[in-house]
This record gives sequence, structure tokens and C-alpha cells, in this order.
Amino acid sequence: MGSDNGATRKAVGDELLAVLPQGGPAWYRQAHLLRLNFVVLSLVMFSSASGYDGSLMNGLQALQQWRDFMDTPTGVWLGFINAIYWAGGGIAYMIMPWVSNNYGRKAGVYIGYLLLIIGVGLVGSDSEAGFILSRFFVGCASACFLSSVPLLMNEIAYPTHRGIVSALFMCGWYVGGTLAAFITFGTRNIEGNMAWRIPSILQILIPAIALPGLIWAPQSPRWLVSLERGGEARAVLEKWHANGDTNSALVNYEVLEITETLMMEKQAHDSASYTEMFKTPGNRHRLFISVSLGIFVQWCGNGVVSYYLALVLDTVGVQSVTDQTLISAFLNVWNLIFSVAAAFSVDRLGRRPLFLLSAGIMLVGFVLVTALSGSFAENGHAATGIAVIPFLFIFFAGYDIAMTPFQIAYPCEIWPYRLRSRGLTVTLITSVVAIFFNTFVNPIALERIGWKYYIVFIVVLILLGLTVYFYYPETRGHTLEQMAVIFDGDDAEVPAATVMAERSRSIVSEKHAIVVSSDHDERL
Repeated sequence: MGSDNGATRKAVGDELLAVLPQGGPAWYRQAHLLRLNFVVLSLVMFSSASGYDGSLMNGLQALQQWRDFMDTPTGVWLGFINAIYWAGGGIAYMIMPWVSNNYGRKAGVYIGYLLLIIGVGLVGSDSEAGFILSRFFVGCASACFLSSVPLLMNEIAYPTHRGIVSALFMCGWYVGGTLAAFITFGTRNIEGNMAWRIPSILQILIPAIALPGLIWAPQSPRWLVSLERGGEARAVLEKWHANGDTNSALVNYEVLEITETLMMEKQAHDSASYTEMFKTPGNRHRLFISVSLGIFVQWCGNGVVSYYLALVLDTVGVQSVTDQTLISAFLNVWNLIFSVAAAFSVDRLGRRPLFLLSAGIMLVGFVLVTALSGSFAENGHAATGIAVIPFLFIFFAGYDIAMTPFQIAYPCEIWPYRLRSRGLTVTLITSVVAIFFNTFVNPIALERIGWKYYIVFIVVLILLGLTVYFYYPETRGHTLEQMAVIFDGDDAEVPAATVMAERSRSIVSEKHAIVVSSDHDERL
């Protein structure tokens, strides 16, 4: 596929490497893979949409026009305004697994469009209640996107691209965050409510751009197989992974692996449910990861900066609206650069090293932010306050290395198909609960104890490093169907990896024998 075998082996393992096409042109010179990656890029834009929505409040809080419209919210009231977005998301997250499993991965995304249209329509309301309802519905829409799209991306991606593709998904968040910051910066001097209404209305922009790619995207072959529509699943894989080759060894391998694994899962369990997550040591391990990761991605200190950057900057003496909105915008650009670089490194460096490096950099950055903020509170020196800013950027470089690319990608790949949507939902709902708590507590704590509140997050970052070191396994080099071996051991309940490896070798041997025989006949 245009890459060296060593790097590919790290990404997919020996069994899948054996059936991959060898010696062909690079993926960007193959029309079917260009089409597939256009679809994937379109799907990444849904995290950009969520990033725009989720980051928008940072910019709005810096606008005097919005503060006047909302009667200068502070403390609990400000926390509630921010939290209502995540409350809407929490409700939608609980419904989406049922939608995804019964009606397909794309169905939830279309529901998200409907909810987003309602939310954007409410922006025109002249009441505070209308704005709050708008945030609620937009939060529901964002949850529909985040709980459905990663499943589809993971399940349609080309095997050698899956690790990078899934890690790239949440990197798109910062594209949306950057747009929200710069658009809010651009409207800051508009008189009246249009200063904040224009950025709010533009929440519809990114999903509108992504719509053609979503329509073109195929259904998940794993979902099709789960409904016993194996012929359709094979047709999807032949078209998108093999350019229509009906004799593709890769497609034969994928169909066998998916079919056998889902059949074994179905035989082992009558129906998928959340209670199943507690029944085996492997599932309890997965559940611990899903819950802990959902907490850590919100409680490692980023929540203070992501949603209350204006308040943080106020505490260190940076109070200009222009300065605050520009810092917010450039912070998003910074985050995008580091998260994308990390996403392209996941197969070369592995998940665990990136997690551990992330925890270390965040800890150093946050300790220095805390120390400088405390010093500024004591002496009021402007230079000390400004010195906080570069260390905020260092902290987020650490966050971007692992917490951005893996917060959704890691839960998506560790769970078996039957529990994948529920496993992702557990992580997302845990994050929502953590965010909901943060958005209420953070402004109150910042108002009352200021920089001393940061000490809590230093403790959390130490716990993150220890948790990753002892409980987060490396998943590089395994297909989605092979993850069972990591969590359930060699006697895994769904030992598809071994079965598929034997069958794939048989397929490759038979194909090679046919080719050799044909060459021999031609020579005769």
C-alpha cells in the first residue's frame, strides 16, 4: 500500500499483513481508497461541528453583548448555562446505542441534523430561555454525531488506516474550536445581539459541508453482518476496500473474520446489554478503562481552560476582550497541530507510550501554571501573569498527544462489536457527568479560591499516569475482531484471531497455488 512492511506490521499484525495487496501504488493513487478517505474526512468534520458547538461559549463569554443579553451570568447561573449543553448530550447518548444497533450507524447522525436545526432556529429567540433551549438541542445533536460517527469510521476504514483514522476523529474538534474562536473574534465589535447570534447561527455550517460525504458513506459491514445481510456486507468491502475485486484475499479475510466473530458473540450471548459489561474479567477491564478515560479527559485540568478561559485569564490579569478571544483562537490552532501529529503517530509509537507521555507533559505544565498563578495572586506582577499563558499551551500540547485522539478511538477499538456502541456510550456519558460537574463547580471554585483550585487537577494528573501504567494495554497491531485476545487472554470467548489467521493463510496458499499452476501451464 505504498508503506514499508515494518510500519504496516505494527499497525495491523502479521495475519492481516499476509492478505494485504503488496507492491501496488500508494493509497492516494487508487480511486476507491481516495473515495473512502474523502468519506472518512467528511465524517471527521462531525467532531469539528461538535468542537464548534462545545467551544462557542468560550468566545461568547468574552462578548459584552452576550453578557448583557444574559444579564451578566456568574457563578451557579453561568455554570447552568454551560452545563445545559452537556445535559442534552447526556440524554441523547443514552438513546443512541439502540438507534445505532437497530437502524445503522448513519441513522443517529440524521437525527442529529434534525435536532441541530431546531437548536439553531431557537437562536433567534429574544429570551434567555430561548438561548438555553438552543444550547440544549445543539448538545443533543452533538451527542448524536459523537456517538454514531466514530463507530461508522472504525468499521468502514481501510485496515492499515483504521488506527490513524479513529485517532484523527477528535482532532477535528479543534478545527471547529478554531473557527468558533475566530468568528467570535470577528463579530466582537458588531453592535447588539448579532455579535453573538452570527456565531451561534453558524453552528449549522460544518454539518452542512459534511452532509455529502455522509450520504455517500456505506453502511457498516459489521452492522450488516449482525443483521445477517452478509452479501451486502461483502459488496461494501469489495467496493470500498478492493475496488470491486470479487476474489480479493483481503475481503475474504475480512468477511470471514467479521462473520465468525459476530456468530461466536451471538452464540455466547442471547442479547447485548449493559449488564454484560460486568460478567467477565475482560469486560470489567474494558469497563474500567471506558469509565476512567471518560473522567480523565475532563478532570485533568482542561475543563477549566476549555470552558472558562476568560475567567482563567482574568485571574492572571489578561482582561482585554481582544486578547482573550485571540488567545482562545491560537490555542485551538496549537491544539490542532499537536493532536493531528499524535494521530499520525499512533501506529508507529503505540497507544501506551503516548498516554504516558501525555500525562507527564500535562503534569509539568499544570504544576507551573499553578505556581505562576499563585505567584501572580500574591504579588500582582503583570509579567508573572502573562507567563502563565505559554505554560497553558504546553499543558495542552500534552493533552493533545493522547487525550484528544484516544478519548473516543480507544473505547471504540477495545470493545467487541455487540458492546461497542454501549462501551463508547459509557465513556461519553461519564465524560458528560464529569463536564456537568465541572461546569457547575469550576466557575464557583475559581471565583472563591482562584488558583488554589488547580491543585486538585495536579492530583488527578498523577492518578492518570498511574492508571495508564497499570491498566491501559497496548492495542496496536490488532484488528477490531482480535482485541478479545488482549482482554480475555488466549482462551478468549471469541478467539476469532486464531481462526481467521488459519483461514486467511489457507486462502493465500490456495490463491498462490492457482497462480503458480497457471504460470506453469502457460510455460508448457
